[in-house]
Amino acid sequence: MKIKTSTPKILWKLKSKLGEGTLWVKDHNSIYFVDIKKKTINSLNIKKNKKKIYRVNKEIGFLAHVKNNIFVLGLQGEIRIQNLKTKKIFDSIPIEPKIKLNRINDGKTDTAGNLWFGTMDNLERKLEKGSLYKLNRNLKLIRVDKKYRITNGPAFLDQFNFYHTDSSKKKIYKIKIDSKNNIINKKVFKKFLPKDGSPDGMTLDRNKNLWVAHYGGACISVFNQKAKLIHRVNFPAKNITNCTFGGQNNNELFVTTATKGMNSAELRKYRYSGSLFSVKTNSKGILQKKFVLTDEKTRSLL
Repeated sequence: MKIKTSTPKILWKLKSKLGEGTLWVKDHNSIYFVDIKKKTINSLNIKKNKKKIYRVNKEIGFLAHVKNNIFVLGLQGEIRIQNLKTKKIFDSIPIEPKIKLNRINDGKTDTAGNLWFGTMDNLERKLEKGSLYKLNRNLKLIRVDKKYRITNGPAFLDQFNFYHTDSSKKKIYKIKIDSKNNIINKKVFKKFLPKDGSPDGMTLDRNKNLWVAHYGGACISVFNQKAKLIHRVNFPAKNITNCTFGGQNNNELFVTTATKGMNSAELRKYRYSGSLFSVKTNSKGILQKKFVLTDEKTRSLL
């Protein structure tokens, strides 16, 4: 099937400094996303065109849905389970307390409802201090991979096979793990050229094509399973940061962008940088799973 996409439509002119963490919550008819640097969670109900902004007290890389208004928040130095409406905190798990300048970046649930996320040096120095973690249903934290500069993705083919990115190294990896979370195969799936910008957030469609945001590259590229470029969507924004499928039929791509690091000439050229976009497609996405908790204590709290 040849991929077709509409011209990107601006849904929200936010001027996000570092928009990230797109999450479609079907129960709410809403797209959620974050602005890492402004410490906000934003939601847009696409049926009612109702916008909400929730403020948090730390930089936030992503959120995942648990149920109702309860979400998992990936914050600097902490995974937090919280009701966004009431602000009640149910649980908090410290992450890398000894690495003060690290923060959580991108995160997603896999096809079984486990949560995966990466960490990175917040000053974006060329330090390989970032790791990839898995948080299972019992809230057990497992470090699966390390030596990343800027973690991004992940995107899951299934619970054992997934893509994960080091944006600073301009590499997307394809990783296979076993049932004990050991990596049994890791290879470079795609290496970006300097002119392409850096691979950032990404998502898969039902045909297992990988849709990749280009930070600094003003586009989203679609690669098939053989890493061949099969489609591209250009944007009037320079830094494309994250994307996810959603909408009524799961065939709408929601896309975040960033103004971070742009000079005045670039802001004039790409004047819609920082906005939330949507792109209609003839592709369908894989609905992101809720974070499924089996721990009895946590369930009783929720």
